[in-house]
Amino acid sequence: MSDVTLATPLTELVGVRHPVVQTGMGWVAGPRLVSATANAGALGILASATMTVDQLRSAVREVKSRTDAPFGVNLRADAGDAAERARIIVDEGVRVASFALAPSRELIARLKDAGVVVIPSVGARRHAEKVAAWGADAVIVQGGEGGGHTGSVATTVLLPQVVDAVDIPVVAAGGFHDGRGLVAALAYGAAGVAMGTRFLLTSDSTVPDTVKARYLAAAVGDVTVTTKVDGLPHRMLRTELVDALERSGRTVSLLRAVRHARAFRRESGMGWSRMVRDGLAMRHGKDLTWSQVLLAANTPMLLKASMVDGRTDLGVMASGQVAGLIDDLPSCAELVDRVMAEALATLRALPATG
Repeated sequence: MSDVTLATPLTELVGVRHPVVQTGMGWVAGPRLVSATANAGALGILASATMTVDQLRSAVREVKSRTDAPFGVNLRADAGDAAERARIIVDEGVRVASFALAPSRELIARLKDAGVVVIPSVGARRHAEKVAAWGADAVIVQGGEGGGHTGSVATTVLLPQVVDAVDIPVVAAGGFHDGRGLVAALAYGAAGVAMGTRFLLTSDSTVPDTVKARYLAAAVGDVTVTTKVDGLPHRMLRTELVDALERSGRTVSLLRAVRHARAFRRESGMGWSRMVRDGLAMRHGKDLTWSQVLLAANTPMLLKASMVDGRTDLGVMASGQVAGLIDDLPSCAELVDRVMAEALATLRALPATG
């Protein structure tokens, strides 16, 4: 384990040794990956959106059995049972609650009153300003290079915007995989970096080897953005299935979405009424049609097909553009040690001033 440390407002806020975050990737960021990240001195985030409430509590307890280090749980703020999941975080003493969508002012206050650090993820300056005003402790800002649902503004443009707009720690995401990137983010004023694809491609990740091989073989140009999975911009590896989705018409897409909605209902134990409520929540504040809401049912099951079942022919593989730069599968400990050593070497190589 590396003795190299960089104290930043992020490390001080959450109590980790290194300013590095492993993002909460659905079907990927389970107890094994999160605990390995935490034991490496970084902040691991457990993905809960694809878990039932009981599975979440069990997963949190498994992480706690594997590490004494701080970790976090990622929640869907618009889920009908968000309050119940937040209660688990409080009851189990989880250090960090992260959110892919902005949580309400009331939920932020409830978590903070219980001593939980609240870190939403955002893709625009105005969203960062909103959650900061509501009391968020820090914010993860993802540029368009990042995997999964993403925007169109590059990290190098979005990050300084957000840093200048808020007075809470900002964690940079989208395009990071090494120590040079960490130093660049710190130079922009960030308090650390968050990485998804890089942690997915570790030996501690439970993603099947055949799927990891597809990522390792990808070039930068093999990572694309499509709206055909769930109606929203989604960055993933370009595969035969993605090409087929791009060619499919509206009727075929909707029929596929209905089929996957049924499958996700069985997988999650979620009733149709809950799914409708969550669909209404998704539409709130967004220009989404009901067709797009229905298409969102594609995402969990198409990701599960690849990330759990290893069926790259039937599933999709969310990915940051940085996949085109990654060619190995270190352990989380090896990865974090290497990032920190590279960061220190990069800092030392900078020309002196003054």
